[in-house]
Amino acid sequence: MRPSALLFRFRCSWGFSPLHLHSPSLPPRPVQVEYEAVIGIECHVQLLTRTKAFCSCPSEFGSEPNSNVCPVCLGHPGTLPVLNAEMVTLAVRAGLALGAGIARLSKFDRKQYFYPDLPKGYQISQYDEPICSGGKLEVEVDGQMKSFGIIRAHLEEDAGKIVYAGADRLSGADHSLVDYNRAGVPLLEIVSAPDMRSGRDAAAYGEELRRVLRTCGVTDGNMAEGSMRCVVDVNVSVRPRGSPVYGTRVEIKNMNSFSNMQKAIDYEIERQVGLLRSGRGDEIVQETRLWDEIKLLTNTMRKKEGLADYRYFPEPDLPPLTVSDEFVEQVKASMPELPAAKRARYLSLGLSRGDVAVLTDEIATSQLFDAVLALGAPVKPAANWIQGDIMAYCKESKVGMDGLSISPGALAEMISLIEDGTISGKIAKEVLPELLQGKGNEGVRPYIENRGLLMISDEAAIGAMIDKVLEANQKQLQEFRSGKTKLQGYFEGQVMKESKGRVNPGLMKEMLLRKLKGE
Repeated sequence: MRPSALLFRFRCSWGFSPLHLHSPSLPPRPVQVEYEAVIGIECHVQLLTRTKAFCSCPSEFGSEPNSNVCPVCLGHPGTLPVLNAEMVTLAVRAGLALGAGIARLSKFDRKQYFYPDLPKGYQISQYDEPICSGGKLEVEVDGQMKSFGIIRAHLEEDAGKIVYAGADRLSGADHSLVDYNRAGVPLLEIVSAPDMRSGRDAAAYGEELRRVLRTCGVTDGNMAEGSMRCVVDVNVSVRPRGSPVYGTRVEIKNMNSFSNMQKAIDYEIERQVGLLRSGRGDEIVQETRLWDEIKLLTNTMRKKEGLADYRYFPEPDLPPLTVSDEFVEQVKASMPELPAAKRARYLSLGLSRGDVAVLTDEIATSQLFDAVLALGAPVKPAANWIQGDIMAYCKESKVGMDGLSISPGALAEMISLIEDGTISGKIAKEVLPELLQGKGNEGVRPYIENRGLLMISDEAAIGAMIDKVLEANQKQLQEFRSGKTKLQGYFEGQVMKESKGRVNPGLMKEMLLRKLKGE
């Protein structure tokens, strides 16, 4: 049987939790006032390239295990790596988005360690000369703007994926399987400064970083597929408040949602503070701990290696990486509007901060909104329809905003028909699911007209409906004329029901009131 059809095995003894999708940040948990948490994040981002970092194997997710492999990414003797130029472009794009300096000369290094998911026995990475250095990310945390520094961003290749069989958790598995499809997939590791002080800070940082990188086309940020594992490595230490000396660094892994990252950090802070308070600070050692999302605690995974343990040395099979000024300028010229600039623009249109947050959370949402505005739709109605009924449809149908078939022109036309009184909001809500499936893209008005759903504005037709309702509700009519004027709403509802929601509400209310008064 050919190796590509197999999953490679090894015995195991550590813990595992299944992936979960992104969920909203949780309320912050208080940290004891005499101690201060110092948090930095290492974010591993899979780059949106068609092929792997140093070979021509596809980098796609979801293929048959060990089918996207070759002698290069499996580390066979005599094979040589060839750099994927697209990963360099995406790294420069990310660096510019984060305000980082782009190195005109950098190099690759070998990071040596043994683990079953690393077929070469080493990882091609960048050690002391990364492609990006410095930068920052401005993040709003609970209504307050905070600036979190970026130390560096460097290119490297991913390892394979270990699957623990026989149980949901590594501790209960009887064997493990290795899928090398992911081995060699290009990564950008973004290392933050230790500027965060709570789990809430860290979660907000991760969410904004994902928005920025998605906007730039650097990654799809799909945490369920592991293409943005910015929650894998979170380094936490606790020190007395005001002390310039950092505490012992503990790395936390096995977090695959922003809410899990926040919970894990808050737990680890409390654990370390508890040990320090009880005089057991020596039990805080440099190690890697696993987050258990079932028990809501961290457990020791392994003692953390130091840099010397990795025995870094320059990659002998790759030349130094040179990036010209002209190339950087070309990438800069192709940069899209970043989330912070988009939020500022939307606020200038008169939208609330809440509206802006919803409209800019996903790229496809803001793209649809901008396209509809460009076609002349008024700002507030467009925002309301997108973040209201359209998002509700997406949630119920389990489809993303980018999976909708409606054209921006059709949505803009629907809003225009509502604004000029051609159709009612009720009718729009009725036909919206069909429009979202692309059924009105050739023209919303003829589509609605063929359905017989255009708004009734003919005074004779409206008058006939009102007369019919009044005739059927003589008792209520007498009560209204005796002073029970709140019944006007009842009559309006009855006329709307008679018209099946198609009557022009403004004209109907005006005519109804005159007839109720006997004018």
